[in-house]
Amino acid sequence: MATAKYIFVTGGVTSSLGKGIISASLGKLLQARGFKVTIQKFDPYINIDPGTLNPYEHGECYVTDDGAETDLDLGHYERFLNTPTSQANNITTGRIYNNVITKERKGEYLGKTVQVVPHITDEIKRNIYLLGESGDYDFVITEIGGCVGDIESLPFIEAVRQVKWDVGTNNFLVIHLTLIPYLSAAKELKTKPTQHSVKQLLEAGIQPDILVCRSERRIPVEIRKKLALFCNVHINSVIESQDAETIYDVPLHMRKEKLAERVLAKLKMPNKTEPNLDMWKEFLGKLKNPTDEVKIGLVGKYVELPDAYKSIVEAFVHAGAQNECRIDLQYISSETITAENGDEVLSKLDGVLVAPGFGERGMEGKIETVKYLRENNVPFFGICLGMQCAVIEFARNVLKLEDASSTELNEKTKHPVIDLMEEQKKVVDMGGTMRLGAYPCDLKKGSKANSVYGKTKISERHRHRYEFNNKYLEQIEKAGLQATGINPDTGLVEVVELKDHQWFVGVQYHPELKSTVLNPHPLFVKFVAAALEHKKAKNSKN
Repeated sequence: MATAKYIFVTGGVTSSLGKGIISASLGKLLQARGFKVTIQKFDPYINIDPGTLNPYEHGECYVTDDGAETDLDLGHYERFLNTPTSQANNITTGRIYNNVITKERKGEYLGKTVQVVPHITDEIKRNIYLLGESGDYDFVITEIGGCVGDIESLPFIEAVRQVKWDVGTNNFLVIHLTLIPYLSAAKELKTKPTQHSVKQLLEAGIQPDILVCRSERRIPVEIRKKLALFCNVHINSVIESQDAETIYDVPLHMRKEKLAERVLAKLKMPNKTEPNLDMWKEFLGKLKNPTDEVKIGLVGKYVELPDAYKSIVEAFVHAGAQNECRIDLQYISSETITAENGDEVLSKLDGVLVAPGFGERGMEGKIETVKYLRENNVPFFGICLGMQCAVIEFARNVLKLEDASSTELNEKTKHPVIDLMEEQKKVVDMGGTMRLGAYPCDLKKGSKANSVYGKTKISERHRHRYEFNNKYLEQIEKAGLQATGINPDTGLVEVVELKDHQWFVGVQYHPELKSTVLNPHPLFVKFVAAALEHKKAKNSKN
């Protein structure tokens, strides 16, 4: 007997159509009716997790409270549903095969030949059911990464086919997200790619229940009828998903298209209550009707791909709406910033966030950026490596420790103000071995961080190897850079701030990972407010 309803979201024709946003939007619409919903992502690549992937390969690596390094779509799930995800919400082919091979090595298959069917598919299904059998959810939405027809996704598609017979037709539903391209030369929308995509699903033994059709244009009734006829779905289950102004419009678009109603009807679930989306609409109202604008620089080394900083970008969207202010986010490559051009590049900005990252490339540009912001009293917000750059810059230019650096940047530095954690020095494997997940932090009373959070005890998510070197703590604090957030268990520095600066805050953790539509992160909200104040002060001088 199934304890939850299982909804699968597959994709066809092309990748990057927004399966994650459709999944999150459906989850939001069901949640707004009072149902308990969770969403998981199955990725067909062979990496165990995205932790070792270059952000250019796969966008940002999203970290959960329990320390899982996951796909960036889990960020969308949390931002939309306002509930945390975990290791169970993201599974890769690599993890599936790793689990099966580990069992085989232990002899758990009793000498049998280990095969894709049933052993790999059984392990996929075990992971599908983990959340559903917990009893915590009415709906488990599972997004299958990649496109139908990809070699990599075949075992997942076969596992989905088997789920239907395990749980029964009233507990199982497939939504297929596809593309309806518009050919400008012919001046018409084309359904053939979708027909082929559905045919591939049918060949794998899966009949989609609902088609969600991405398009640049409205999909007229005759096209919907054609899709219904050739894809064997009811016309009411052909859902239009036109390009939206913002991803946060999509739940309302899907509400208008009655996506949740179709799902509830097909799964024989009650649909007595109207979804309560009042707070969502209020957020959208503020987002689309700003009363002011600020120009904020995002200084990092992966700026050519904004998805590398997805959670930061979205946290600014949430904070901008909270401040009723449009944020003009300027992506600036840290490799282009030097002591000579800093003023020219940074003087036009109302505030700057120095982004997280790994490795030597672009680090000196980040340090030069911090120097300019500190000396010119421009709001600065440093995250992870951004905070470490603030410590290095302060040590070099205020304490005059000219050689000060991170051992990540210079192993032979005489003044390693940022150093590898002791337990990290013997680590050989790179995957899943950093300080990961939620850790506690005590904030000093009266500090800026304390006033921002409104409390002294917080918990934030981490993803790093290197730390503030406490051997330099007394020296640095005496010169004016205060350590205002400390991990109570290890004594490690989590937050630094400059007293005599309008906003100069660096944090070792990743606050962007906890910002959601309904709970914008206070550090981002107050940083944007500080940028607004700086802009007003600048304008009054002019």
